[in-house]
Amino acid sequence: MHRTALVAACASAMLLAACGSSTTESAIKPDRFIAFGDAYSDVGQKGPRYTVNNGSVNNWTLQLASHYQKTLAPVSAGGLSYAQGNARIAAQPDAAGDASTPTITAQIDSFLASKTFAANDIVLLNGGISDLIVGMAAVRAGTLSSADYVAQARQNGQALAAQVRRLVAAGAPHVVVSGTYNLGKTPWALAIGQETLLSDASSRFNEGLLVAINDLGAHVLYVDAAYYVNLYTSAPGVYSFTNGAAPVCTSVDSGNGIGTGVGQVNSALCTAATLVAGANPDHYVFADNVYLSPSAHRQLGTYAYDRLRARW
Repeated sequence: MHRTALVAACASAMLLAACGSSTTESAIKPDRFIAFGDAYSDVGQKGPRYTVNNGSVNNWTLQLASHYQKTLAPVSAGGLSYAQGNARIAAQPDAAGDASTPTITAQIDSFLASKTFAANDIVLLNGGISDLIVGMAAVRAGTLSSADYVAQARQNGQALAAQVRRLVAAGAPHVVVSGTYNLGKTPWALAIGQETLLSDASSRFNEGLLVAINDLGAHVLYVDAAYYVNLYTSAPGVYSFTNGAAPVCTSVDSGNGIGTGVGQVNSALCTAATLVAGANPDHYVFADNVYLSPSAHRQLGTYAYDRLRARW
């Protein structure tokens, strides 16, 4: 399945960068945004977000909702975003070893136990990053082969697809799905020398997801975050970035904060006071070694908005 088929409306980097200028009006007027996922979509389940916590719109789900003059708050604050940092699709413990973090499957369980979908709801779903982090830890420990890691990634993509199908079967009218971006382009991949394997596993995850939701076009929209982050890192200047290879945060976590090991930068601890000296966070693609900066989130959120209004 070719990437170009998934982003036919924005076939080049320059054209994709200009997508936000479209004047197409969205027919749908969303009443609610509901989100499930991991740190990539977490809007503060435990307070901070996995990016630079500087008071800006710093998560793609918030940016997308803002285009419709809507807000999105974590369930812990009475909202409808169930996404939580380090959450895996179905397995526990989470990426950092915490067995109390609800999986994405459990997040959906929680919603369906007491709530139903309405005609103008937009459901946002992501997954896969935490599972890829856990799998890589096993590869590095010698308990999982590279080939099995890639095969496992595809299976996890299929597992996320099963949750997409479950949402649609439960009456979700519009599901916006974002798989994993290319973890082979992250500072983490560079630091551990696993760019190729993480790129391959990321691709296989998204492939497993896409093939398994191929028939759900009436209700499901796939947002190709992998393609976009590839552009961020290969042509950063087009998107007003000057650094696409290093994290802007310096907030080192003594624990296994994001699952990539102890003593690593954790953007959930990052504020305007914990940045590289003199750095503008909006000029960096990455907040920590895995997760995105506020500007990267905002641009992805606007891209998702353009995709959504072109579909519905």
